Amino acid sequence: MPPSSVTSSAPAPLERPHPRNETVVLALVLLLGTQPISTDLYLPSLPSLPGLLGVPIATVQLTLSVMIISFGAAQLALGPLADRLGRRPVLLGGLVLYTAASALAIAAPHIAWLITCRAAQGIGMAACVMCARAMLRDFYAPHEGARVLARAMVWMSAIPLLGPMFGGVIETTLGWRGAFATLTVFGAIGLAFVGLRLPESIGRRDPHALRFGPLLRHWGEILRHPTFWAYTAVASFTYAGLFSFIAGSSFVLVDVLGLTRRQFGVAFSLVVSGYLVGSFWCQRLIPQRGLVRTIRLAAFLSLAAGVSIAALALAGVHHPLALMVPQFVYLVAHGIHQPCAHVGAVGPFPARAGTAAALSGFLCMVLAFATGNWIGWSFDGTVYPLALTIAFWSVLLTFAALVLVRRHGEPRPAATA
Repeated sequence: MPPSSVTSSAPAPLERPHPRNETVVLALVLLLGTQPISTDLYLPSLPSLPGLLGVPIATVQLTLSVMIISFGAAQLALGPLADRLGRRPVLLGGLVLYTAASALAIAAPHIAWLITCRAAQGIGMAACVMCARAMLRDFYAPHEGARVLARAMVWMSAIPLLGPMFGGVIETTLGWRGAFATLTVFGAIGLAFVGLRLPESIGRRDPHALRFGPLLRHWGEILRHPTFWAYTAVASFTYAGLFSFIAGSSFVLVDVLGLTRRQFGVAFSLVVSGYLVGSFWCQRLIPQRGLVRTIRLAAFLSLAAGVSIAALALAGVHHPLALMVPQFVYLVAHGIHQPCAHVGAVGPFPARAGTAAALSGFLCMVLAFATGNWIGWSFDGTVYPLALTIAFWSVLLTFAALVLVRRHGEPRPAATA
């Protein structure tokens, strides 16, 4: 095709202001933060809900699992939509939905209402998280984007660090509905910031992004790329290990190991402080080691943590610290894996960052959904299901980091027609 015909058929790149790094970092904190705050603030209330709503533990676990699966599935549609319309319209719509669903959950009279609101929250979260990752690729090259994301995660780690403690206080003073009132305020703040401060990041909208044929070709191109799979495997396996702890820790630490609700909030926050350490460390590792070697280093920490949790449980050491200390190390590694893996998975696809981020996020959340269901189904009043599940994911994570990322980890641009 002659150059002139290419020029005439392709939309011209949009003039886009590049915001200051501080603006991008704060936007990432508010947008990516919808995911941890929606789970961590709510965790101290989980053991109370079966009695208050008259349902079994497995049904209460659906308030987490359904949110996760709707979060993953919605990205498949929202990713191409963001490539077609731009990031801002999808972000603003998602934040409106998230805030409204959080407000409606306050008035939930029964578990079905609450599960429906959590599903709507998941869709709103999908818009926030997917667009944030795509926006990062719009503004930055992969290595620089990973550093900016790690910087945002240092600040974002305050959410899982303080969230369970704050959630424990809310649970004992206002009950579980108070957690959703707090989520409503958080969503409203994010909506105001994006509406007033965050410019459109996409350089060229794809007019064919929502057409079925081109969409299938784009998915095929992304799913055939080994770099996408290498980094998506790391992101999925590390999050599956973390989500195992999120879904099961309140039952194990409170019901099995005897912590109070407030003690659980403190214990969970201490464990999650490892995420702060890992994110802070990641900023310094990437310029020195690059993405591939940084992920390999973190994999050894993940493996040591997972094996230690399983070994202590099997040896009969059933104490809160036997779970908390290794999981702290796992969270240090997670804080390193996350920015590297999410940026690396999208790196080869600068023209289709929304679709690539959506596919990676969907696969990650499918695995988290399955893990959450497994934790709820397998809980038997002991520490063993949780400990062995975390160890299992740490082994798979190590394989992905040391084999797949080592072979395919340099984010080379995908071949395009």
